[in-house]
Amino acid sequence: QVQLVESGGGLVQAGGSLRLSCAASGRTVSNYAMGWFRQAPGKEREFVAAISWSASRTYHADSVKGRFTISRDNAKNTVYLQMNSLKPEDTAVYYCAADRTTSPTYVSPVVHEYDYWGQGTQVTVSS
Repeated sequence: QVQLVESGGGLVQAGGSLRLSCAASGRTVSNYAMGWFRQAPGKEREFVAAISWSASRTYHADSVKGRFTISRDNAKNTVYLQMNSLKPEDTAVYYCAADRTTSPTYVSPVVHEYDYWGQGTQVTVSS
């Protein structure tokens, strides 16, 4: 089993930055692809970014490309999401997820492909 705990959310003004962290425990996630998703009130959970377990591939949603960056530190069993130039429409609960995969370069934007999920952290961007 893998437990994921997100942190780093909060309230920020438009144009500001936040860095989310996702700490994994229970077992190493160094051979899991990792993803960030978000869900705003009344909306479906949507893909934000993903990174392969080798960190050789990343994939960002068009809505965050150029503003958000996913990264990972396998030695610390932690994944990060650096969010810059935040907009009010980025307001949501952000979730970290882990995807078992045998491929070191595989990344996926598909919610149901992920096996483990954190409890989420709230990000609120004021205008």
